[in-house]
Amino acid sequence: MRTIPGIGMQTAVRICALYRSRNFTSAAQMAAFVGLVPKMHESGQQRGRVMLSKKGSAVLRAALYLPAVVSKKYNPDIAAQYARLLQRQKTPMQALGAAMRKLVHICFGVLKHQTVYQSRQLEISATGA
Repeated sequence: MRTIPGIGMQTAVRICALYRSRNFTSAAQMAAFVGLVPKMHESGQQRGRVMLSKKGSAVLRAALYLPAVVSKKYNPDIAAQYARLLQRQKTPMQALGAAMRKLVHICFGVLKHQTVYQSRQLEISATGA
């Protein structure tokens, strides 16, 4: 977990504890448990803003906020996603919420496969695709 840019010791411990205490079958399930899934507010013809559901653990969401801020600068995968979302006219907080969710997905993959983190952006640039 410590190989993921932006994830420090305390965050790694919290995410590992969450992963080991639950039987998550997918990264999306883990992100939903933390409350990092989009929720649409709409009524009749009126469509509201899309926001995070916040139905999960507020403590874990708070623990992922600062790592997401750090990751948008030092993690190439998150930085690329953050920039792409800003280009699509998303607000900085929406892009940061997506970064938090992506961090959960990355952490889930590292824990499930018991491997070190390898940036997909580096793989893409190495293959020239």
